[in-house]
Amino acid sequence: MAALAGASVAIGAHGAAGTSSPAVPALCSSSSSSAPLLLRRSFSGAAVRLTESGRFAPLPVRAVSSDDSTPDATKQIEELYGGLKAKWDGVENKTTVLIYAGGAVVALWLSSTIVGAVNSVPVLPKLLELIGLGYTGWFVYRYLLFKSNRKELVADIEELKGRVTGATKEESF
Repeated sequence: MAALAGASVAIGAHGAAGTSSPAVPALCSSSSSSAPLLLRRSFSGAAVRLTESGRFAPLPVRAVSSDDSTPDATKQIEELYGGLKAKWDGVENKTTVLIYAGGAVVALWLSSTIVGAVNSVPVLPKLLELIGLGYTGWFVYRYLLFKSNRKELVADIEELKGRVTGATKEESF
């Protein structure tokens, strides 16, 4: 890809750029290398380039047909909407849910404002990044490096889940 950046493309009498003929050659010359690269459309219609080692490397080409994907997308949206509506109908205390949702939006806005204010202080973001990196290193060493420590971490997580949900160990299995 780097060899094609800034390259000039010359197409011969075989066709114009973007045609769908199976073998439309294009000669690319780059200012950084003296060996030209040969671009060609393969028989499947995908664009490929000939690398300096003589192998074909596919160019990133993505084609999407809106006619084929529309029924699946609308069906998935209808299923999502139906599921959300069924869950909303199943909620007994809708005002409490709306209050919690509003509180979550306010908390998100407030935390975004605080992060923006902290980010504007010159040295503080890098210091907090360094602290986070140090804590991550400690966590990996303490809990993830050895098998016995990983088992301890899983046990701590299960205990925390049990305390939050109110379930005992016998109920979770």
